[in-house]
Amino acid sequence: MKAPKSAGTKHRSDISVIHPDAGGIDIGAQFHVVAVGPERDAEPVRSFRSFTKELHELADWLERVGITTVAMESTGVYWIPVFEILEGRGFEVVLVNARDAKNVPGRKTDVNDAQWLQKLHSYGLLRASFRPRHDVATLRAYLRQRERLLDYAAAHIQHMQKALTLMNVQLHHVVEDVTGVTGMRIIRAIVAGERRADELAKYRDVRCKASVETIRDSLIGHYQAEHVFELTQALALYDFYQTQVAQCDEQIEAALRHLQTGVEPPTTPLPAPRGRMKQPNSLKFDVRAALYSMLGVDLTQIHGLGPYVALKLVAECGNDMSRWPTAKHFTSWLCLAPGNKISGGKILSSKTRRSSSKVAAALRLAATTVGRTDTALGGFYRRLSARIGKAKAVTATARKIAVLFYNTLRYGTEYVDPGAAYYEERYRQRVLNNLTRRADSMGYVLQPKAS
Repeated sequence: MKAPKSAGTKHRSDISVIHPDAGGIDIGAQFHVVAVGPERDAEPVRSFRSFTKELHELADWLERVGITTVAMESTGVYWIPVFEILEGRGFEVVLVNARDAKNVPGRKTDVNDAQWLQKLHSYGLLRASFRPRHDVATLRAYLRQRERLLDYAAAHIQHMQKALTLMNVQLHHVVEDVTGVTGMRIIRAIVAGERRADELAKYRDVRCKASVETIRDSLIGHYQAEHVFELTQALALYDFYQTQVAQCDEQIEAALRHLQTGVEPPTTPLPAPRGRMKQPNSLKFDVRAALYSMLGVDLTQIHGLGPYVALKLVAECGNDMSRWPTAKHFTSWLCLAPGNKISGGKILSSKTRRSSSKVAAALRLAATTVGRTDTALGGFYRRLSARIGKAKAVTATARKIAVLFYNTLRYGTEYVDPGAAYYEERYRQRVLNNLTRRADSMGYVLQPKAS
């Protein structure tokens, strides 16, 4: 009599190989460990240093043993050269989140990690992280570099304000923005050697809200040489970063022109801007026109999405929304949809997952901004904010904006604002329906109050 198969044996027999030509790579800073199936080579696990020459040798070896798809973890930034070289050589590269493949049975070594990745990938048990195609990733890299430079420049704005405070020059307290026209004119004059408050006040721009007298009084300071030197260096560093930002703008514009190659221009003209589109630290070219020529839709018609935010969303997500089957998949990827943590048929938690996504952060900021507007999205945010709190209202409004972005980009859906009273009327009708139903269940009839 045959012994019955164990549950583990039965489970293993049900698993079939999905990717027979799969390999796995454990990424490191100085070397990478690569594993293939044991039947592929007499030495199925090899190590390659992170030098470019050896990365090409890695690709040559994978080609010789017949590997067509490779899985690797997203370790720091060390995976990027390997990913780009293998992708350029025609391999299907699957970038895996480390939390999806971290449980390696037995002792944890680089060899075990590579073999575990190869085994999981061969059975189709790994999910690929999203990465836009190369030309979109190029645009994303330029945009991220620009944001990093603006962060560096912001630190030197604080240095200028500190130097002014040390000289008891209260300019940054009487003008709205010290890097505006009035502020920069006065700071450059101080660095050039001007100390007379009456002369410095003449640099006031006519649009400045503070009066000439107020600005003159704020410029009577104690100009010590060491503090002026600190202001001079902070101004020079700020100007340097502004020059670097301008160079990034040129590269971003060139990347957008490249993305427009082969795309038929839209037949309808660009719609009129929905509102004031000029923003601080905006790019030096017409972003709306460039995006409209590339996408054929105007994303800035969606409330909360200005030209810069729309460009950032396209740079991070790409212009091919078919990567997500539905809007629900898209919002789940952004961690803006409720989670499902269920055990024993009981919902343990439905809160949204934490995320470091730059797209989700931009959408949350857009939701906070649109909450102050007299629009349908603004009314939706304020109603939810009063009922469940601002934090959840921001997430829910960000999800709505994400759905609008998805539908506009994938299906060309034109966004029409139904007005701030739209959600309020829907909420009122829902309450009335509930009250009518409850009154009917108790044998009563709900009637409007006589005027």
